[in-house]
Amino acid sequence: MRNILDYFEQLTQIPHCSSDADALRDFLIDFASRYGYSVQHDSAGNILASKNSPKLAFQAHYDMVCVGRAPQIATYEKEGWLYARESTLGADNGIAVAMMMALMEEGRACEFLFTADEEVGLVGANALSFDLKSDYMLNLDSEDEAEVYIGCAGGVDVFAGKRYEMEKSEAPFYEVTVSGLPGGHSGVEIHKNIPNAIKLFGHYAQTHNLKIASIDAGERINSIPTHVRAVVSGNGSLPQAEHISVREMAKSEVPGQVIDGSSEVIEMIEKCPHGVLAMHETLGIPDRSVNLALLSLKDGLCSFATSARAMDAAGLDAVEHTMRDFFTRYGYSVRSEGKYPAWKPEINDFSRLVCEKVASVFGACDYKAIHAGLECAVLSDKYPKMQIASIGPNIRSPHSTHEHVEIASVEKTYRVVRKIVESLCA
Repeated sequence: MRNILDYFEQLTQIPHCSSDADALRDFLIDFASRYGYSVQHDSAGNILASKNSPKLAFQAHYDMVCVGRAPQIATYEKEGWLYARESTLGADNGIAVAMMMALMEEGRACEFLFTADEEVGLVGANALSFDLKSDYMLNLDSEDEAEVYIGCAGGVDVFAGKRYEMEKSEAPFYEVTVSGLPGGHSGVEIHKNIPNAIKLFGHYAQTHNLKIASIDAGERINSIPTHVRAVVSGNGSLPQAEHISVREMAKSEVPGQVIDGSSEVIEMIEKCPHGVLAMHETLGIPDRSVNLALLSLKDGLCSFATSARAMDAAGLDAVEHTMRDFFTRYGYSVRSEGKYPAWKPEINDFSRLVCEKVASVFGACDYKAIHAGLECAVLSDKYPKMQIASIGPNIRSPHSTHEHVEIASVEKTYRVVRKIVESLCA
């Protein structure tokens, strides 16, 4: 166990922020070569180390999200957890890399796949072209012990745009701001009924029969929006509301014009799908969902951005079609971008073996799937004959300066890994 933490400590001292991890790439290539592995690497930064005739591949990404002082990382232990001082720790996914290094030190006849730039869009996994030989792959990027992940959602971003003519408005102009909402992940938190700032604005605008001059709404395509700033025109005094503030604009600020399609845009905001479209009955998680993520209206050009997810290919095609059809009905030009496959949940021989070994160490095992994208989805699409499962130790608050990993959980998870290796790679 100590060598896992020692290896991880060594990794923390090698800068490996996403898009700037060449030093760790070179280190891993040299490490694998020193322990007698055949090593390949590609232009995307992916690394494959293998020995003999492997049946089992291990996979982890070697980049990390750098927040705070990172890549300057100073670790410390507190109450059985490992932290970093004022920075991300990089346990996501450095603990997995350390486990794979320990297995290579032992000379295990496995394949070890290190992918690049996972944290900035599964970049390495999407560019992967190695000819893997294994029948099975164990991904080590999960963050809850005693759980075996067997599926994840695929996704696609759907964008729509339309230009409206401008017309004069004699009514008073107001700045309407929506703020103070919690936000959340557009996949794993889409079922939590978190308020959508764009939807709140649309309902307010419809209630008060507003005309719209401009809108700037949302933060990121994969986040439930928390903020809207809009310039509108309307008769009468507009009231304040929960999470909605209103300011009448001075004459010097008034744009004087609104779009001629205000009622259409407001209707679209009200009717645009957002939230869970269907639940997965077996797993109890969303099966299909849409996030109304971004809305911009400037100089008459209105642009919507949505992210759609589904747990299988047919569902993803269906929800993409739903969104494209919705915008087309209003005369918008539509495009889809960034489509990535789903990893359809499946309990197979390999996942049963993994769950058996997990239960032997933790006393219990649950099968899980996640309504978000994972590298496993891309890899299962590239290697359709390979059975894949994912496990990992308890990691909390990744991508933040509060990130921490439970030391005992790392030890137990590595015992599971060893048991799986002994079953398949004796």
